[in-house]
Amino acid sequence: MLELLGFLTLLLVGYLSGSWVEHRHFASIRRREMRLRQVRLIGIKRVPPEYSAWQPQLVAGSVVVSVDYFKRIAAGLRNFFGGRVAAYETLIERARREAMLRMRQQAADCGADLVFNPRLETAAISSGAGGQIGAVEVHVCGTALRAPPAGTAPG
Repeated sequence: MLELLGFLTLLLVGYLSGSWVEHRHFASIRRREMRLRQVRLIGIKRVPPEYSAWQPQLVAGSVVVSVDYFKRIAAGLRNFFGGRVAAYETLIERARREAMLRMRQQAADCGADLVFNPRLETAAISSGAGGQIGAVEVHVCGTALRAPPAGTAPG
């Protein structure tokens, strides 16, 4: 009985602390997305001719987000019964949005207005027995373009 109580306590603490951390992270992401909205992302492979005089620079963002105890338990139950693993969906969303923000921040820091052809790579990092997911890594890169200095004739 004491072991069950300990398990339920850990589950409750994991759920409450994980939800609080996740809520704060999403709030931070929303604030930074609003601040960086001037750096536009354009998902085409080739830079249009009107941007040929713009200065390109590779920009990237990377993040590793770990799985909290509650998500691990919830995912284990979902794997047992089958179906969507919603607990991991928010983890992936947070990681992708954070990596994109880091790339956009790097583009803004170098004075870029646009990022062309952003590419995402996602990897699960396993830890422990059974190959359970311990964390997820997301890496994103793209080509940032800076407008040429004023008064420069197009090339």
